[in-house]
Amino acid sequence: MNRRSLLQGLSLSVLSATLGAGSGYGQAEEVQAAKEQSSSLAGRFRIGVIGPGSRGRELIRQMLRVPGVEVAAVADVYEPRFLQVNELVGKTVPSYKDYRSMLERRDIDAVVIASPPFFHARQVIDSLQSGRPVYGEKTMGFSAEDNYKVVETVAKSGQIYQVGHQLRYAGWFQESVRRIHEGEIGEPTHVFAYWFRRDNWRRSVPDPSLEHLMNWRLYRESSGGLLEELGSHQIDIANWIFGEQPRTVVGASSIVLYHDGRTVGDNVQAILGYSKGRRLVFTSLTDNAFMGNQLWVYGTKGSMQLTVEDATFYGPIHPTTTAAYHSDVVQRGLKTGATYNYAADDEMPYRGPGRRIDARNQEDPTLTACRSFVHCVRTHTQPVADVRVGFGSAMACTVGKEAVLQGEMKKVPEWRAFAV
Repeated sequence: MNRRSLLQGLSLSVLSATLGAGSGYGQAEEVQAAKEQSSSLAGRFRIGVIGPGSRGRELIRQMLRVPGVEVAAVADVYEPRFLQVNELVGKTVPSYKDYRSMLERRDIDAVVIASPPFFHARQVIDSLQSGRPVYGEKTMGFSAEDNYKVVETVAKSGQIYQVGHQLRYAGWFQESVRRIHEGEIGEPTHVFAYWFRRDNWRRSVPDPSLEHLMNWRLYRESSGGLLEELGSHQIDIANWIFGEQPRTVVGASSIVLYHDGRTVGDNVQAILGYSKGRRLVFTSLTDNAFMGNQLWVYGTKGSMQLTVEDATFYGPIHPTTTAAYHSDVVQRGLKTGATYNYAADDEMPYRGPGRRIDARNQEDPTLTACRSFVHCVRTHTQPVADVRVGFGSAMACTVGKEAVLQGEMKKVPEWRAFAV
C-alpha cells in the first residue's frame, strides 16, 4: 500500500486533503516568565484541536490548566474521539470530521495539532494560513519537502509556531544543558540515548477496516517508526547540546518479535553524525524496558545522565590509564601493556559519585510547554521550541527512516531560511 492509497483509505474528507529563522540550537530561554505571568494575562484563549486522540487529549488536559484557556472545537476522522473529549472537558464541544471546516470558525484563537505525523505539514500550513498560531506535535513533516514547506509558511504567515518538543521545557533538562554549555563536563563529544519499552505498539481495533487508522504507527506509509516517534525527542536534545542539527545518519532496524503484519521495525539503532566527529547513538527496543528513557552525555571532563524525571552529573576521579608500566608482560618477545588499570582502592575510578541536578522548574514539561505557548501568543514572542528547532529533529527523522530501512548513510538536508 502506498501513501496515496493509505490516505484514500482513511479519507472521510479530511484525510483526502492534498497535500525566519528562529532561535536555533542555543540554550533555551528561561520559561519561568510564562509561569509567573500566566495569571496576569489570563484573558480568554480559545483553542481548536485537530486530532484529539491519546496525545491530543493529554494536551487538552494540560492546556486547560493554563488560566483562560477553553476548548472551542475539535476535529477528527474517528468520531468516538468526540465523546471522549466531551467527557474530559465536561461539556459538549463542537466537533468536525474535516479539520478545514473547523478552521472556518471565527472563535478560535489558536490551533493545537496532535494528529499522526504524516498529516502534520498540511494541517500546520492550513492552520497558519487561516491566521492562527499553532502548537503542533512533532515531527513537523513526513518528508523533506513537507519540512521546507512548513518553514516557508511560518516565515510568510508571521504566526507563532511551536513544536511539541516538551523536553526543552523540562527544568532539569534546561539546567543540565546550561551546565554542559558552561563546560561542566568539558567538551561534549557523544550522546548515547535509549528508549526501551515492553510495548508491542499495537492497538486493538473494533473493526478490521480501522486497522491502518488505529495502528498507523506500524506501517511505513504512515510512520517513521521508533526513530521518528521516540527518537525525535532524543535527537532534539542532542541538537541542543551540540548546537546544530546532525549532518549524517545511518542505522538499522528489524522485526524481531512482533511478526503481526507490521512493516516498521520493533527495534532500531541509529548513529547521527555532527561536526567535529561528534555522535548521537540512539537505540530503541519494544520487548525490554530495562534502560527506559534516558540520555548519557559524555564529555572530556565528566558525564551527564538525563531521564524523564531527573538529571545527574558524574565527574571523573582521575584519568584512567592503559599503560605498559603497570602490566609489562613478555609474550613471544614483545612487551605488552593492554590491561586496564583499576585503582586498588576504588571500584569505579572512571566515574565519580553522582550529583543530582537541582532545577527551579520541576513541573510537568508538557504543562510548561503549553503554558509557554499561550504566553508566547499573548505576548507575541517566539517560543523555545520554534520552527528551526522542529526542523532539526524532523529532517533527521525524515532522512533517518530511509537510512535505517536501506542500511545506508544519508546526508541530512540543511536549514534554509525563506524570505517573507
